[in-house]
Amino acid sequence: MTALPEPRSKAYDFVGIGLGPFNLGLACLTEPIDALDGVFLESKPDFEWHAGMFLDGAHLQTPFMSDLVTLADPTSPYSFLNYLKEKGRLYSFYIRENFYPLRVEYDDYCRWAAGKLSSVRFSTTVAEVTYDETDALYAVRTTGGDVYRARRLVLGTGTSPYVPAACADLGGDVLHNSRYMQHRAELQKKDSITIVGSGQSAAEIYLDLLGEIDVRGYRLNWVTRSPRFFPLEYTKLTLEMTSPEYIDYFRALPEDTRYRLTAQQKGLFKGIDGDLVNEIFDLLYQKNLGGPVPTRLLTNSSLNDATYDNGTYTLSFRQEEQEKDFTLESQGLVLATGYHYAEPAFLAPIQDRLVRDSRGSFDVARNYAIDVTGRGVFLQNAGVHTHSITSPDLGMGAYRNSSIISELLGSEYYPVEKTIAFQEFAV
Repeated sequence: MTALPEPRSKAYDFVGIGLGPFNLGLACLTEPIDALDGVFLESKPDFEWHAGMFLDGAHLQTPFMSDLVTLADPTSPYSFLNYLKEKGRLYSFYIRENFYPLRVEYDDYCRWAAGKLSSVRFSTTVAEVTYDETDALYAVRTTGGDVYRARRLVLGTGTSPYVPAACADLGGDVLHNSRYMQHRAELQKKDSITIVGSGQSAAEIYLDLLGEIDVRGYRLNWVTRSPRFFPLEYTKLTLEMTSPEYIDYFRALPEDTRYRLTAQQKGLFKGIDGDLVNEIFDLLYQKNLGGPVPTRLLTNSSLNDATYDNGTYTLSFRQEEQEKDFTLESQGLVLATGYHYAEPAFLAPIQDRLVRDSRGSFDVARNYAIDVTGRGVFLQNAGVHTHSITSPDLGMGAYRNSSIISELLGSEYYPVEKTIAFQEFAV
């Protein structure tokens, strides 16, 4: 659908920039609200979510109720269960008796939801955002020349693949895991492959490559700087940290304490599914019955330097506990090094309206606002330093969007839970 040029006089209640799962959820939840007029701008031609990691059997690490809408509105027509019903798979999903949707299935669900919305504009790249003091409106200018004017903004540009400094401008065909599936066949033609990283993506890729190691004949390394292959902590009392009470507790802590905890809590949302860890071990055991498997798993090892020459990467590591340096040579290199938030350049003209902490990061308020008014610009999924593990958690997306909608309307539309946890976080 080609959108008509924006009329100069048109003023939206809000503009959402970026359409990952969180802003898509906001689009679904605001669609039936007549009192809100919003539009969502996405540079890509269609919805896309981690397409490079659609490995067979790969699934979400959160249950299906953490879809776009259910935890805010269980009756919404944009729910995952309604998607299954329309696709004719509801009974199959029921018989499957597995709460965790496949990753490719979740992506298709999001595409299905996006296709039903009137507020979404794909292939629309934001070039600049300015603020008109006279009209008290934000002007969102696109590379196509359109201008979307709005009273509020919701930033949902998400995170970008992170490449370690040692691998910047490295050359060759080094892969970030976000492009793994597109280049998997070429990667498996190499004599040796090294995976660098510690989380779920690294584990999924290692298992996938290990499965064909004896057929393809490559050597396979998995190197992580973590002290061990940490499983995702998924016990129920720990899951209570994805709660309104924990947000209140964490947000009220001193800034230095919050940053210290942010570094310590990575295992709560960046660990490996425990069943996957066991599956890797079982496959190693099985492969080893036929003789030693040409694979190495190395922990406590930080990548400090990398070079590329004539089809081979030379990787320099530091074993942190032993304080020893070592090198590995590898023809293939996969960086399963995660994603980092990068502040969009289009925000430059409104820097004076955005609030920051002492370290230069956005000082995300309890209501997810980051502007001087405390209710004009809202941020999705870039607030681990202020809202802890609830920031990237899919299950908390509907909660955050319910809160943002309350701010946009000035009243509560979807009930926003205040207390859900049995435990007390503060004394």
